[in-house]
Amino acid sequence: MDAGRRYFLDRISRLAGLAACAAAFPGRAIGKTIGYPFTLGVASGSPRADSIVLWTRLLPDPLNALALPPVAYNVRWELAYDDNFRNIAAKGESTALPELAHSVHVDVTGLQPDRWYWYRFMLGDAVSPVGRTRTAPAADTMPLGLRVAVASCQHWEFGEYAAHRHIAAANPDVVTFLGDYIYEWGPFDLSHPAKSRRVNESVDLAGYRGRYAQYKTDPNLQAAHHAAPWIVTWDDHEVCNDYGNDRDERLDPNFLQRRAAAYQAFYEHMPVRLPPLSNEPTRFAHMRIYERYDWGRLGRFHVLDDRQYRAYQVCPKGGGGGSTSITNTECAERLDPSRTMLGAEQEKWLAHGFANSTAKWNILTQQTLMAQSSQIPVQKEGDGKFWTDGWDGYPVARQRLFDDLQKHKPSNPVVISGDVHTFYAANLKRDFYNKASSANPILATEFCGTSITSSSRPQARTDEYVAQNPHIKYGRSDKRGFMLLDISAKQMNTYFLALDDVRRADSAVSTIASFAVEDGRPGVVVRG
Repeated sequence: MDAGRRYFLDRISRLAGLAACAAAFPGRAIGKTIGYPFTLGVASGSPRADSIVLWTRLLPDPLNALALPPVAYNVRWELAYDDNFRNIAAKGESTALPELAHSVHVDVTGLQPDRWYWYRFMLGDAVSPVGRTRTAPAADTMPLGLRVAVASCQHWEFGEYAAHRHIAAANPDVVTFLGDYIYEWGPFDLSHPAKSRRVNESVDLAGYRGRYAQYKTDPNLQAAHHAAPWIVTWDDHEVCNDYGNDRDERLDPNFLQRRAAAYQAFYEHMPVRLPPLSNEPTRFAHMRIYERYDWGRLGRFHVLDDRQYRAYQVCPKGGGGGSTSITNTECAERLDPSRTMLGAEQEKWLAHGFANSTAKWNILTQQTLMAQSSQIPVQKEGDGKFWTDGWDGYPVARQRLFDDLQKHKPSNPVVISGDVHTFYAANLKRDFYNKASSANPILATEFCGTSITSSSRPQARTDEYVAQNPHIKYGRSDKRGFMLLDISAKQMNTYFLALDDVRRADSAVSTIASFAVEDGRPGVVVRG
C-alpha cells in the first residue's frame, strides 16, 4: 500500500475515533466567553423517525481558527418542543475537540416521529441562534405531504445567497443539498466580491476549514440551516474540480492526503452521522456518504455519491485528468462496460433499496444530470458529443441503473440533480436514441436544479441542447435559484424558482416553470 493510501487510512481512522469519543470526552467548562463562539450558526440534518443530528462549531473569529486555544470545551445543548424552550425534550453536553475544529455533532435519539423541534447550544454565557428541525414520520404511516427544497453549487464569488433566504421562507420539511457546498478557491473575504479571482486554493485541512467558515458566515445560508433539517451529499468542489476516485486533474501523487483533509472538513461542518469506515488495506479507503432516508411510506431518499468510487473520466486531454467533451469515434472507451459511476458496492446497495422500497415516491438524490445531453445534433444511434464528467461519460453504468429500475420497479422513481448550473426537466428512458414510446417507455422523471450562485452557459446554447435531446422537455441556464418539490400520495409538483438578480442579497424570486409527475405515470407534465 502506497504512502498516500496509508495517510488516508490513518487520517480517517483517527477521525472516526475522535468522533466516537467526543460525547464522553472530559472537556473544559467555562463561565464567560471572550468572543461570541457561534458565528457560524447551527444546523441539523440526517433526519430519522426517532433521531436527528444537531451541529455547531465554536469559532469566535470566522477567518482565524486560532481564536480559540487548542483545548476541548464542554458545550451544552437543548432540544425543545417549543421555540421558547419551556418544554425540553432532551438536553445534554458534548465536547468540542480541537482535533475536529471545535465542531459539535449530537445525534439525539429517542424522539417522537413526525414533529417539529427547536434546538440551541450554549458555551459559558453564550447562547447560539435557535434552529428548527424535525423528525421523519413513522415507517408505517402515510403523511399527507412533504415539501423539499433542492439546492446545489454556491460559489462564494459569483453572487449573494438570496436563494437561501427564500428557501427558509418556503418553510420546507427538509432541504436536500446536492454538492458543491464550497468551492476550493477564491479570496478569503467575508463579503461576496464582485469579481472572481482564482487564489488561495484549499489543499490542506486548514484551507478547507477556512473555506467552510467563510461560507457559513452568510446570514441567508445560516437562515436556511436554521429553518429545517438538511440531507446532504457532496460533489467535486468540496475537494477540487473534476476529481474522480483517487485522482485529480493534475495527477498529484499526494492527492489522497488532500482528499482526506477535505473529507474531514466536510464532516466537521455538516450535520451528518459518521458511518463505519473501512480500514481494510486490500480495498480503497473511503468515507461513506451515500445513505437512505425514509419519510414514512410517502417517500424514500436514495442519497448517492458519484465521486468517490467512479472510474476515471475517459480520454482526458493534455496528459492530465478531469473531464472533456468527446464523441464515440474519438473515444470508444466511454462505452467500456467495466466503467462505473457509483462503484460496485454502491450499485448493489441502490438496487437493494429499489427492491425493498415500499415508498410511494423513490427520490434518487444525486449530483449531476442523468439524462443524455448531446452537445451536437443526433441523427442515428451512436451519434453525439458528450461531457465526460457527468453520467454521459458513464453510459453503461447509467444503463445498469436503468436496468435495476426496470427489474425492481420501485414506485414513482424521480431523479433530482444539480452540478450543471441549469434547470432541466427530462424523461429518462432506457434507450435515448429510440423515440418510439411503446417500445421504449419512460422509466423515471428527472428534475435538475440550477445553482445557488455559480455561473452557467448562455441560454441560446441551452436551447440548442434541448432541441438536440427530445427527452429533455425544459432547460434554463440564465437564472440562479433552487427547486421546490411538493409531494403527496397522488402527485409531485416541482417548481423552478429563479432570482431576479443573484448579485443582490435582497433579490426577489419568482417561479419560472412548474411541472407535475402523477402517481403511477412517469414523465414530465408541464404545468406552466
